[in-house]
Amino acid sequence: MKLFKGPSSALGTQMEDAAARYLKPAGLFLLERNYRSYYGEIDLIARESDTVVFVEVRFRRKSRFGGAAVSVDTRKQKKLLATANSYLQQHKLDCPCRFDVLAIDGNAHNIQWIKNAFEA
Repeated sequence: MKLFKGPSSALGTQMEDAAARYLKPAGLFLLERNYRSYYGEIDLIARESDTVVFVEVRFRRKSRFGGAAVSVDTRKQKKLLATANSYLQQHKLDCPCRFDVLAIDGNAHNIQWIKNAFEA
């Protein structure tokens, strides 16, 4: 099956780039981008001290339907949890982890970093 990579894919990559640049000065070391498993995908995986941080990057041009932050619903959280578990097992990691959301509304200059956006 061939996946179409159109303009929205390029925009998503740009927003993930902006998110990675945003996190670096905060002391997060990027481990992996776009980790995929059977369960889904995690945009960014980073390390902060001894903690693995799973980061979901969400972008919304307009906040007409609630903005980027609210788009990480329960269904998406379950997929992220399962994918993170897959990552931890694959890399044989037994360490603290957390789930953050970088919500970008309008443009890459309007970033909201929600640490511990949800828990396992």
